[in-house]
Amino acid sequence: MITIPYGRQDVNEEDIAAVETVLRSDWLTQGPAVEKFEDAVRAYCGASHAVAVNSATSALHLACRALDLGPGDILWTSPNTFVASANAALYCGANIDFVDIDPRTYNMSVDALAEKLERCERSNKLPKVVMPVHFAGQSSDMRQIGTLAVRYGFSIVEDASHAIGGSYGGKRIGNCEYSSIAVFSFHPVKIITTGEGGMAITNNPKLASRMRLLRSHGVTRDPEQMTAKAQEPWFYEQIDLGYNYRMTDMQAALGASQMKRIDEFVAKRHQIARHYDDLLSELPLVLPWQDSASRSAYHLYPICVDDVRSAHSRLQVFTRLREGHVGVNVHYIPVHTQPYFRSLGFRPGDYPQAERYYAGAISLPLHARLSDEDQSLVVDTLRNALQ
Repeated sequence: MITIPYGRQDVNEEDIAAVETVLRSDWLTQGPAVEKFEDAVRAYCGASHAVAVNSATSALHLACRALDLGPGDILWTSPNTFVASANAALYCGANIDFVDIDPRTYNMSVDALAEKLERCERSNKLPKVVMPVHFAGQSSDMRQIGTLAVRYGFSIVEDASHAIGGSYGGKRIGNCEYSSIAVFSFHPVKIITTGEGGMAITNNPKLASRMRLLRSHGVTRDPEQMTAKAQEPWFYEQIDLGYNYRMTDMQAALGASQMKRIDEFVAKRHQIARHYDDLLSELPLVLPWQDSASRSAYHLYPICVDDVRSAHSRLQVFTRLREGHVGVNVHYIPVHTQPYFRSLGFRPGDYPQAERYYAGAISLPLHARLSDEDQSLVVDTLRNALQ
Protein backbone atom coordinates (compact mmCIF):
# COMPACT_ATOMS: atom_id res chain seq x y z
CA MET A 1 0.00 0.00 0.00
CA ILE A 2 1.33 3.42 -0.98
CA THR A 3 1.33 5.88 1.92
CA ILE A 4 2.92 8.86 0.18
CA PRO A 5 1.88 9.32 -3.49
CA TYR A 6 4.23 11.06 -5.93
CA GLY A 7 1.46 13.52 -6.87
CA ARG A 8 -1.85 14.55 -5.37
CA GLN A 9 -4.51 17.21 -5.83
CA ASP A 10 -5.22 19.85 -3.18
CA VAL A 11 -8.98 20.51 -3.13
CA ASN A 12 -10.41 22.71 -0.37
CA GLU A 13 -13.90 23.72 0.71
CA GLU A 14 -13.92 26.78 -1.55
CA ASP A 15 -13.21 24.52 -4.55
CA ILE A 16 -16.04 22.19 -3.54
CA ALA A 17 -18.41 25.12 -3.09
CA ALA A 18 -17.55 26.43 -6.56
CA VAL A 19 -18.47 23.08 -8.13
CA GLU A 20 -21.61 22.85 -6.01
CA THR A 21 -22.71 26.27 -7.27
CA VAL A 22 -22.53 24.98 -10.84
CA LEU A 23 -24.41 21.80 -9.91
CA ARG A 24 -27.23 23.96 -8.55
CA SER A 25 -27.25 26.22 -11.62
CA ASP A 26 -28.88 25.87 -15.04
CA TRP A 27 -25.55 25.09 -16.73
CA LEU A 28 -23.48 21.95 -16.35
CA THR A 29 -21.66 22.32 -19.66
CA GLN A 30 -21.14 24.97 -22.37
CA GLY A 31 -21.96 27.66 -19.81
CA PRO A 32 -20.35 30.72 -18.22
CA ALA A 33 -17.92 28.88 -15.93
CA VAL A 34 -15.76 27.79 -18.86
CA GLU A 35 -15.26 31.33 -20.11
CA LYS A 36 -14.51 32.49 -16.56
CA PHE A 37 -11.80 29.85 -16.21
CA GLU A 38 -10.35 30.69 -19.62
CA ASP A 39 -10.19 34.37 -18.67
CA ALA A 40 -8.45 33.56 -15.38
CA VAL A 41 -5.71 31.50 -17.04
CA ARG A 42 -5.29 33.87 -20.00
CA ALA A 43 -4.93 36.89 -17.72
CA TYR A 44 -2.54 35.06 -15.38
CA CYS A 45 -0.24 34.11 -18.26
CA GLY A 46 -0.45 37.46 -20.00
CA ALA A 47 -1.87 36.03 -23.22
CA SER A 48 -4.76 37.08 -25.43
CA HIS A 49 -6.83 33.92 -25.86
CA ALA A 50 -7.50 30.65 -24.01
CA VAL A 51 -9.44 27.59 -25.17
CA ALA A 52 -10.43 25.11 -22.45
CA VAL A 53 -10.84 21.45 -23.43
CA ASN A 54 -11.29 18.06 -21.80
CA SER A 55 -7.58 17.13 -21.68
CA ALA A 56 -4.14 18.42 -22.58
CA THR A 57 -3.99 15.67 -25.20
CA SER A 58 -7.04 17.22 -26.87
CA ALA A 59 -5.43 20.65 -26.64
CA LEU A 60 -2.25 19.39 -28.33
CA HIS A 61 -4.34 17.82 -31.10
CA LEU A 62 -6.33 21.03 -31.62
CA ALA A 63 -3.12 23.07 -31.67
CA CYS A 64 -1.73 20.89 -34.44
CA ARG A 65 -5.00 21.03 -36.40
CA ALA A 66 -5.18 24.81 -36.03
CA LEU A 67 -1.68 25.05 -37.52
CA ASP A 68 -2.83 22.86 -40.45
CA LEU A 69 -0.44 20.04 -39.63
CA GLY A 70 -1.34 17.14 -41.90
CA PRO A 71 -0.17 14.35 -44.19
CA GLY A 72 3.30 14.99 -45.56
CA ASP A 73 4.18 17.37 -42.70
CA ILE A 74 6.60 16.63 -39.87
CA LEU A 75 6.43 17.46 -36.16
CA TRP A 76 9.50 17.22 -33.92
CA THR A 77 9.22 16.83 -30.17
CA SER A 78 11.22 15.51 -27.24
CA PRO A 79 11.57 11.78 -26.59
CA ASN A 80 11.45 12.56 -22.85
CA THR A 81 7.70 13.10 -22.56
CA PHE A 82 4.44 11.24 -22.29
CA VAL A 83 3.31 9.64 -25.55
CA ALA A 84 0.53 12.23 -26.02
CA SER A 85 3.04 14.83 -27.28
CA ALA A 86 4.00 12.65 -30.23
CA ASN A 87 0.54 11.20 -30.76
CA ALA A 88 -0.89 14.65 -31.49
CA ALA A 89 1.04 14.70 -34.77
CA LEU A 90 -0.05 11.20 -35.70
CA TYR A 91 -3.72 12.08 -35.10
CA CYS A 92 -3.30 14.65 -37.88
CA GLY A 93 -1.76 12.13 -40.28
CA ALA A 94 1.62 13.86 -40.01
CA ASN A 95 5.01 12.28 -39.46
CA ILE A 96 6.78 12.38 -36.11
CA ASP A 97 10.45 12.74 -35.24
CA PHE A 98 12.38 13.56 -32.09
CA VAL A 99 15.20 15.80 -30.89
CA ASP A 100 17.42 14.52 -28.08
CA ILE A 101 17.47 16.21 -24.68
CA ASP A 102 19.89 18.42 -22.82
CA PRO A 103 21.60 16.28 -20.13
CA ARG A 104 21.09 18.96 -17.46
CA THR A 105 17.54 20.22 -17.98
CA TYR A 106 16.12 17.05 -19.61
CA ASN A 107 14.37 19.38 -22.06
CA MET A 108 14.90 19.48 -25.82
CA SER A 109 18.54 20.28 -26.55
CA VAL A 110 18.92 23.51 -28.52
CA ASP A 111 22.26 22.31 -29.87
CA ALA A 112 20.75 19.03 -31.05
CA LEU A 113 17.83 20.92 -32.58
CA ALA A 114 20.10 23.33 -34.45
CA GLU A 115 22.26 20.51 -35.78
CA LYS A 116 19.24 18.50 -36.91
CA LEU A 117 17.66 21.52 -38.61
CA GLU A 118 20.84 22.24 -40.53
CA ARG A 119 21.10 18.63 -41.64
CA CYS A 120 17.42 18.27 -42.58
CA GLU A 121 17.38 21.53 -44.52
CA ARG A 122 19.81 19.95 -46.95
CA SER A 123 17.46 17.00 -47.50
CA ASN A 124 14.32 19.20 -47.57
CA LYS A 125 12.83 17.44 -44.52
CA LEU A 126 12.32 20.38 -42.17
CA PRO A 127 9.53 20.22 -39.59
CA LYS A 128 6.35 22.24 -39.90
CA VAL A 129 5.92 22.24 -36.12
CA VAL A 130 8.41 21.85 -33.27
CA MET A 131 6.92 20.94 -29.88
CA PRO A 132 9.33 21.54 -26.98
CA VAL A 133 8.21 19.94 -23.73
CA HIS A 134 8.72 21.85 -20.48
CA PHE A 135 9.68 18.74 -18.55
CA ALA A 136 8.99 18.69 -14.79
CA GLY A 137 7.79 22.32 -14.98
CA GLN A 138 11.02 23.96 -16.23
CA SER A 139 10.76 25.90 -19.48
CA SER A 140 12.73 24.87 -22.50
CA ASP A 141 15.11 27.50 -23.91
CA MET A 142 12.35 29.25 -25.79
CA ARG A 143 14.38 32.28 -26.87
CA GLN A 144 16.86 30.10 -28.74
CA ILE A 145 14.15 27.82 -30.15
CA GLY A 146 12.24 30.91 -31.26
CA THR A 147 15.30 32.22 -33.08
CA LEU A 148 15.62 28.90 -34.92
CA ALA A 149 11.90 29.01 -35.78
CA VAL A 150 12.35 32.36 -37.54
CA ARG A 151 15.38 31.07 -39.43
CA TYR A 152 13.89 27.75 -40.55
CA GLY A 153 10.20 28.68 -40.80
CA PHE A 154 8.53 26.28 -38.39
CA SER A 155 5.75 26.97 -35.88
CA ILE A 156 6.15 26.26 -32.16
CA VAL A 157 3.66 24.55 -29.87
CA GLU A 158 4.81 24.55 -26.25
CA ASP A 159 3.82 21.39 -24.44
CA ALA A 160 3.62 23.15 -21.09
CA SER A 161 1.51 20.43 -19.51
CA HIS A 162 3.84 20.42 -16.47
CA ALA A 163 4.47 24.12 -16.30
CA ILE A 164 1.56 26.41 -15.43
CA GLY A 165 2.77 28.74 -12.70
CA GLY A 166 6.37 28.68 -13.92
CA SER A 167 8.18 31.46 -15.73
CA TYR A 168 10.86 32.03 -18.35
CA GLY A 169 12.81 35.23 -18.87
CA GLY A 170 10.82 36.90 -16.12
CA LYS A 171 7.47 36.22 -17.84
CA ARG A 172 4.96 33.53 -17.06
CA ILE A 173 4.98 30.38 -19.12
CA GLY A 174 2.01 30.53 -21.47
CA ASN A 175 2.49 34.13 -22.59
CA CYS A 176 3.41 32.73 -26.04
CA GLU A 177 6.13 35.28 -26.71
CA TYR A 178 8.06 32.70 -28.74
CA SER A 179 5.32 30.25 -29.73
CA SER A 180 2.08 30.06 -31.65
CA ILE A 181 0.30 28.04 -28.96
CA ALA A 182 1.05 26.77 -25.44
CA VAL A 183 -0.80 23.88 -23.82
CA PHE A 184 -1.49 23.20 -20.12
CA SER A 185 -2.73 20.08 -18.33
CA PHE A 186 -5.04 20.05 -15.32
CA HIS A 187 -4.78 16.35 -14.42
CA PRO A 188 -4.97 15.80 -10.61
CA VAL A 189 -1.17 15.39 -10.25
CA LYS A 190 -0.46 18.71 -12.02
CA ILE A 191 -0.10 22.16 -10.43
CA ILE A 192 -3.85 22.90 -10.47
CA THR A 193 -6.60 20.48 -11.38
CA THR A 194 -9.99 20.29 -13.06
CA GLY A 195 -10.10 16.48 -12.65
CA GLU A 196 -9.28 15.88 -16.28
CA GLY A 197 -8.79 18.91 -18.47
CA GLY A 198 -6.47 21.02 -20.56
CA MET A 199 -6.16 24.41 -22.20
CA ALA A 200 -4.57 25.92 -25.29
CA ILE A 201 -3.24 29.48 -24.99
CA THR A 202 -2.46 31.75 -27.93
CA ASN A 203 -2.09 35.39 -28.93
CA ASN A 204 -3.42 34.69 -32.42
CA PRO A 205 -7.19 35.28 -32.74
CA LYS A 206 -7.48 33.11 -35.86
CA LEU A 207 -5.84 30.14 -34.14
CA ALA A 208 -8.08 30.62 -31.10
CA SER A 209 -11.20 30.76 -33.27
CA ARG A 210 -10.17 27.60 -35.14
CA MET A 211 -9.54 25.69 -31.93
CA ARG A 212 -12.89 26.76 -30.46
CA LEU A 213 -14.62 25.54 -33.60
CA LEU A 214 -12.78 22.22 -33.63
CA ARG A 215 -13.39 21.48 -29.94
CA SER A 216 -17.14 21.35 -30.58
CA HIS A 217 -17.64 19.17 -33.68
CA GLY A 218 -16.66 21.88 -36.17
CA VAL A 219 -20.19 23.24 -35.76
CA THR A 220 -21.00 26.95 -35.69
CA ARG A 221 -23.99 29.25 -35.29
CA ASP A 222 -21.92 32.32 -36.12
CA PRO A 223 -23.40 33.95 -39.25
CA GLU A 224 -19.95 35.25 -40.24
CA GLN A 225 -18.57 31.70 -40.36
CA MET A 226 -21.51 29.98 -42.05
CA THR A 227 -21.66 29.45 -45.80
CA ALA A 228 -25.43 30.01 -46.02
CA LYS A 229 -27.49 32.87 -44.72
CA ALA A 230 -29.40 31.60 -41.68
CA GLN A 231 -33.18 31.82 -42.13
CA GLU A 232 -34.30 30.02 -38.97
CA PRO A 233 -33.29 30.65 -35.34
CA TRP A 234 -32.20 27.02 -34.89
CA PHE A 235 -29.86 27.01 -37.88
CA TYR A 236 -26.26 25.79 -37.57
CA GLU A 237 -23.60 24.44 -39.91
CA GLN A 238 -20.74 22.00 -39.62
CA ILE A 239 -17.95 23.74 -41.49
CA ASP A 240 -15.00 21.59 -40.40
CA LEU A 241 -14.35 18.09 -39.08
CA GLY A 242 -14.23 18.68 -35.33
CA TYR A 243 -14.47 16.74 -32.10
CA ASN A 244 -16.27 16.72 -28.79
CA TYR A 245 -13.37 18.07 -26.74
CA ARG A 246 -15.42 20.42 -24.56
CA MET A 247 -14.74 21.04 -20.88
CA THR A 248 -17.72 20.95 -18.51
CA ASP A 249 -18.72 23.88 -16.31
CA MET A 250 -18.14 21.68 -13.26
CA GLN A 251 -14.51 21.17 -14.26
CA ALA A 252 -14.08 24.82 -15.14
CA ALA A 253 -15.50 25.99 -11.82
CA LEU A 254 -12.98 23.81 -10.00
CA GLY A 255 -10.18 25.17 -12.20
CA ALA A 256 -11.14 28.82 -11.67
CA SER A 257 -11.22 28.27 -7.93
CA GLN A 258 -7.85 26.52 -8.00
CA MET A 259 -6.33 29.43 -9.94
CA LYS A 260 -6.78 31.60 -6.84
CA ARG A 261 -4.11 29.48 -5.11
CA ILE A 262 -1.75 28.74 -7.98
CA ASP A 263 1.09 30.92 -6.68
CA GLU A 264 0.68 29.34 -3.25
CA PHE A 265 0.91 25.88 -4.81
CA VAL A 266 4.06 26.73 -6.76
CA ALA A 267 5.71 28.37 -3.75
CA LYS A 268 5.05 25.24 -1.69
CA ARG A 269 6.56 23.05 -4.40
CA HIS A 270 9.67 25.25 -4.45
CA GLN A 271 9.98 24.95 -0.68
CA ILE A 272 9.79 21.16 -0.92
CA ALA A 273 12.29 21.05 -3.81
CA ARG A 274 14.80 23.22 -1.92
CA HIS A 275 14.47 20.93 1.09
CA TYR A 276 15.13 17.90 -1.12
CA ASP A 277 18.18 19.70 -2.55
CA ASP A 278 19.58 20.17 0.94
CA LEU A 279 18.78 16.72 2.30
CA LEU A 280 19.92 14.73 -0.74
CA SER A 281 23.08 16.63 -1.68
CA GLU A 282 25.49 14.06 -0.18
CA LEU A 283 23.79 10.96 -1.61
CA PRO A 284 24.90 9.16 -4.82
CA LEU A 285 22.26 10.89 -6.91
CA VAL A 286 22.01 13.44 -9.70
CA LEU A 287 19.59 16.11 -8.53
CA PRO A 288 17.47 18.30 -10.85
CA TRP A 289 19.39 21.24 -12.31
CA GLN A 290 17.62 24.58 -12.68
CA ASP A 291 18.38 27.12 -15.41
CA SER A 292 18.66 30.65 -14.00
CA ALA A 293 16.62 31.93 -16.97
CA SER A 294 13.53 30.08 -15.80
CA ARG A 295 11.55 29.43 -12.63
CA SER A 296 10.15 25.92 -12.66
CA ALA A 297 6.58 25.13 -11.67
CA TYR A 298 8.12 21.98 -10.12
CA HIS A 299 5.54 19.50 -11.28
CA LEU A 300 8.15 16.78 -10.70
CA TYR A 301 11.33 16.30 -8.71
CA PRO A 302 13.25 13.77 -10.83
CA ILE A 303 16.44 12.30 -9.38
CA CYS A 304 18.83 9.97 -11.16
CA VAL A 305 20.56 7.10 -9.38
CA ASP A 306 24.28 7.50 -10.06
CA ASP A 307 25.27 4.09 -11.41
CA VAL A 308 28.94 4.79 -10.65
CA ARG A 309 28.64 5.97 -7.04
CA SER A 310 25.60 3.91 -5.99
CA ALA A 311 25.83 0.33 -4.76
CA HIS A 312 22.35 -0.39 -6.09
CA SER A 313 20.56 -0.17 -9.43
CA ARG A 314 17.67 2.16 -10.18
CA LEU A 315 15.30 -0.85 -10.07
CA GLN A 316 16.54 -1.89 -6.64
CA VAL A 317 16.21 1.63 -5.25
CA PHE A 318 12.76 2.06 -6.82
CA THR A 319 11.57 -1.28 -5.40
CA ARG A 320 12.83 -0.50 -1.91
CA LEU A 321 11.09 2.88 -1.95
CA ARG A 322 7.80 1.29 -2.99
CA GLU A 323 8.23 -1.38 -0.31
CA GLY A 324 8.68 1.50 2.14
CA HIS A 325 5.27 2.87 1.06
CA VAL A 326 6.78 5.79 -0.88
CA GLY A 327 4.91 6.16 -4.17
CA VAL A 328 7.77 7.01 -6.49
CA ASN A 329 7.30 6.90 -10.26
CA VAL A 330 9.42 7.16 -13.41
CA HIS A 331 9.01 9.96 -15.97
CA TYR A 332 9.43 8.97 -18.78
CA ILE A 333 10.13 5.85 -20.77
CA PRO A 334 11.52 7.45 -23.97
CA VAL A 335 8.70 7.61 -26.50
CA HIS A 336 10.78 6.26 -29.40
CA THR A 337 11.36 2.98 -27.52
CA GLN A 338 7.64 2.19 -27.21
CA PRO A 339 6.44 -0.72 -29.41
CA TYR A 340 4.16 1.46 -31.54
CA PHE A 341 6.98 3.89 -32.32
CA ARG A 342 9.42 1.07 -32.99
CA SER A 343 6.91 -0.07 -35.63
CA LEU A 344 7.43 3.36 -37.25
CA GLY A 345 11.16 2.72 -37.54
CA PHE A 346 12.57 4.18 -34.32
CA ARG A 347 15.09 2.13 -32.36
CA PRO A 348 16.75 2.14 -28.92
CA GLY A 349 19.97 4.10 -29.27
CA ASP A 350 18.46 6.78 -31.51
CA TYR A 351 18.38 9.40 -28.72
CA PRO A 352 21.11 8.46 -26.24
CA GLN A 353 20.73 11.37 -23.83
CA ALA A 354 17.05 10.62 -23.25
CA GLU A 355 17.85 6.94 -22.78
CA ARG A 356 20.73 7.71 -20.39
CA TYR A 357 18.47 9.91 -18.26
CA TYR A 358 15.71 7.29 -18.22
CA ALA A 359 18.12 4.56 -17.10
CA GLY A 360 18.54 6.24 -13.70
CA ALA A 361 15.37 8.31 -13.29
CA ILE A 362 13.03 8.22 -10.30
CA SER A 363 10.41 10.89 -9.55
CA LEU A 364 10.11 11.58 -5.81
CA PRO A 365 6.82 12.69 -4.22
CA LEU A 366 6.20 16.39 -4.80
CA HIS A 367 2.84 18.07 -4.29
CA ALA A 368 1.37 20.93 -2.29
CA ARG A 369 -0.02 18.62 0.43
CA LEU A 370 3.30 16.91 1.14
CA SER A 371 4.04 17.50 4.83
CA ASP A 372 7.46 17.92 6.44
CA GLU A 373 6.97 14.54 8.09
CA ASP A 374 6.16 12.90 4.77
CA GLN A 375 9.21 14.43 3.15
CA SER A 376 11.44 13.24 5.99
CA LEU A 377 10.07 9.73 5.55
CA VAL A 378 10.76 9.89 1.79
CA VAL A 379 14.37 10.99 2.39
CA ASP A 380 15.01 8.44 5.15
CA THR A 381 13.59 5.63 3.01
CA LEU A 382 15.66 6.73 0.02
CA ARG A 383 18.82 6.95 2.10
CA ASN A 384 18.24 3.41 3.39
CA ALA A 385 17.45 2.17 -0.13
CA LEU A 386 20.82 3.44 -1.38
CA GLN A 387 22.86 1.73 1.36
